[in-house]
Amino acid sequence: MKNKINIVWFKRDLRLSDHPPLKHAFASSLPTLLIYNFEPILLQDPHYSARHWRFVYQSIKDMNNQLARFNTKVYYFNCDMQMLLNNISEQFDIDTIFSHQEIGLEITFKRDIAIKKWCNKQQIKWYEFPTGAVIRGSKNRDDWANKWHKTMQSELAVPNWHAVNSLPLQHYQAPLLPLEFTQINDNFQIGGAKHARNLLHSFFNERGKGYQKGISSPSLSQVHCSRLSPHLAWGNISIKQVYQQAIEHYQTKKSGWRRPLSAFISRLHWHCHFMQKFESECSMQFSPLNSAYQHFPYRQDKQVELDLQRFANGQTGIPIIDACMRCLKHTGYINFRMRAMLVSFVTHHLNISWQQVSLILARYFLDFEPGIHYPQIQMQASVTGINTIRHYNPIKQSQDQDTQGLFIKTWCRELTKLPVEYLHQPWQQTPMEALFNDFKLGEDYPLPMIDLTQASKKAKQRLWQYRERPDVISAIAQILKKHVNMHNSKQQLKLDE
Repeated sequence: MKNKINIVWFKRDLRLSDHPPLKHAFASSLPTLLIYNFEPILLQDPHYSARHWRFVYQSIKDMNNQLARFNTKVYYFNCDMQMLLNNISEQFDIDTIFSHQEIGLEITFKRDIAIKKWCNKQQIKWYEFPTGAVIRGSKNRDDWANKWHKTMQSELAVPNWHAVNSLPLQHYQAPLLPLEFTQINDNFQIGGAKHARNLLHSFFNERGKGYQKGISSPSLSQVHCSRLSPHLAWGNISIKQVYQQAIEHYQTKKSGWRRPLSAFISRLHWHCHFMQKFESECSMQFSPLNSAYQHFPYRQDKQVELDLQRFANGQTGIPIIDACMRCLKHTGYINFRMRAMLVSFVTHHLNISWQQVSLILARYFLDFEPGIHYPQIQMQASVTGINTIRHYNPIKQSQDQDTQGLFIKTWCRELTKLPVEYLHQPWQQTPMEALFNDFKLGEDYPLPMIDLTQASKKAKQRLWQYRERPDVISAIAQILKKHVNMHNSKQQLKLDE
């Protein structure tokens, strides 16, 4: 007779604290098997790259270091999810599966539908718990902000580790993963709750004081932003844990801290807001929120692929764009202002569809989170119809946010010989000045792939004309009804002063 067990299925919740599935599984008298699956459908998906799976692998190692004292571990696999559950069911009698709801891509949504059918057929219970404050099946935003606050202020789900009933998996052999997943790469942040906690500590005790001043700078943001985004995306720490610590520090910190902490807390609200938007409108992975933009006149010429390749490799000939893309490719991180500028550059200046740039950036963002990624891409691409058209001028952003060109010099080493007045626009040099600077545009650094002034002029005309179309305007009412609380459309965070 097979032993009856429970399973905790880890997905984007790679932590051992504030974890409802673990808490409820341990509350049962049954042994619990902890699993993670490097699913082939995800490893092959174009949104992901080795940097993501390295972070996941590091997170699992961190969890297993903590679990060693309880004589248990997270077992990881590399196979089809239904096949994995079938194999486990051959050895054990599965009573219940516990997991978080995943605000994921279409492939994970379809996978979950298939697993649900399998569970029903096998008479196995599957309990899914909400991710953060995201409400599955929500059809509008009525009272959503209040529910968010209640969720964030509720007690953490602390598993009873004294009740752990460990379960060894016989004949288990860890799958052989690619070296890219298992070897350390010092260019990227390291996964795991330990690193998340260290970041949280340093942010609230030192780095966060410069949050507001540094958030828009591609250099300063690397120090003064929390840098928690990949840890939140992969669940090394919960949004509730971060929120509660932020509130605690907000209430106790003295001069110079309250404004940056208030701004930081508002972004935690913003984090869940966009995930809720995607949960309520998951078609955003493929289609614009405003259906009228389905036929927006993006380029279809043969040069598009070459232009995207230049963009992805940081070879556009526009220093701030190239520096951002090289940094992103090399480290997996760039701040929000620069991300918005990158999307604007491709979708506005180059007039290439948001769907195409979204995949490039998803592969580069270590903190790729589908529920934030697609609503943000669409907003910055100006295809929602309800948001302000955000058309970024790369040169202005460069001069404002990297005044001395330190970020550009770090990532575009071929430009270090130029004086700062030409660093942002090397094509502005006269032939005599270029000779004096020992610099040959087109050889030392690429010629700009477009005339920014002309491209910007055409983009603004194209965007604003399309925005005034009757079909764009007529779609707005339904969008607002579904995604905005009409009784409190600003959805502002209220903090006691």
